[in-house]
Amino acid sequence: MTPDAPASAPVPEAAPVSAPGAPLPGVPSPGAPSPSAPASPRAQDLWRRWRGVLGVLAFMVVLAALTALVTQPRPGGYLDPEATTPGGAHALARLLRDQGVEVRPARTVDEARELAAPDSLLLVTRTEFLAAGWLMDDLATVPGDRLLVEPVTQALQSLAPGLGAGALTDVEPRAPGCALPAAVKAGTAVTGGVSYNAPSGATSCYGGGVIRYTDGGRTVTVLGSGEFMSNRRLAEEGDAALAMNLAGTRPVVVWLAPTFPQAGPADGETSLADLIPPGVTWAAVQLLAAVVLVALWRVRRLGPVVAERLPVVVRAAETAEGRGRLYRSRGARDRAAAALRAAALDRIVPRLGLAGDVTPAGVVAAVAMRTGQDAQQAGAVLYGAAPGDDAGLVALARHLDALERQVRDS
Repeated sequence: MTPDAPASAPVPEAAPVSAPGAPLPGVPSPGAPSPSAPASPRAQDLWRRWRGVLGVLAFMVVLAALTALVTQPRPGGYLDPEATTPGGAHALARLLRDQGVEVRPARTVDEARELAAPDSLLLVTRTEFLAAGWLMDDLATVPGDRLLVEPVTQALQSLAPGLGAGALTDVEPRAPGCALPAAVKAGTAVTGGVSYNAPSGATSCYGGGVIRYTDGGRTVTVLGSGEFMSNRRLAEEGDAALAMNLAGTRPVVVWLAPTFPQAGPADGETSLADLIPPGVTWAAVQLLAAVVLVALWRVRRLGPVVAERLPVVVRAAETAEGRGRLYRSRGARDRAAAALRAAALDRIVPRLGLAGDVTPAGVVAAVAMRTGQDAQQAGAVLYGAAPGDDAGLVALARHLDALERQVRDS
């Protein structure tokens, strides 16, 4: 190179060329996992600010749910020792247990017999569920004293013999009016209901609403109303004292509180008809009679069929003309030609003595033989293409008419 030769400019290094289909630098491929974007500072600040509040709210919700679950009323019937409803007697059972009295709930007569002992007290409620004679006889053999709450007539006869029911009285606060220690210590209490006629030697308190006497070596106490033993009345007047004095005379209380009518083998096999009350049967008979009477009443209103005259009588020619005008207005020459050919075939085929399932070739052959026309010409008239204009449609109608007349006259 001579000194006069100009210096060559430096050539920049060529960037590497990526192969076709290769991912570009810095650009993630479609199948590659994208890196997760970090949470924004604003979202982090909101979470730090509200996480304490949300935690407290969640704790309060859980605590409220647990409290409602634990403190919800326990269902049960009237004077049920485990029911916390207003009509239940859970509060009295709790007070008796606090005083050292063992309360043994029972649902059936068999359970009461197993739990009872000679030194126990049998407290019976809802005797309407024990009205069967064999149940009362079985219950009368249970040992121990008895406390009957609002007993029905069958219970009085079996469990409190010699005691008769009297008049009904209002359930209201009453004074004892007797020398029974349990009533005197309690004082005024909410009593009433059924008043009983006490037998000789019995003690009658609260106007006959509380009767106590001795029968067969056991103490029998009968209450005309058990309202003062319920949860809603126990805190009124001397109700709690009277209830505890009457039910806490023994170290063990067998509390028989049935929740449904008792049944057993003594009743024999019970069918579905036996379980239906008599009133339901009579109601069904009356309903059936009413339905029959209504049906008879409605049948009398039905008369003969009335023939209704048509408001407009349309002649067949007018119907054909109207259909033709519709075909013409829509340019439906194919449908018009098909209708003409179908009507002609309906009249031609029976005259030729052919069956209804005959093929077009058979019809064309029979027409050609009958009329002496060319078979190709007859086939074009009966099964050819649709005409292209109105003149062709008119010509087709004429050919069909002529062909039908030839078949008829031949």
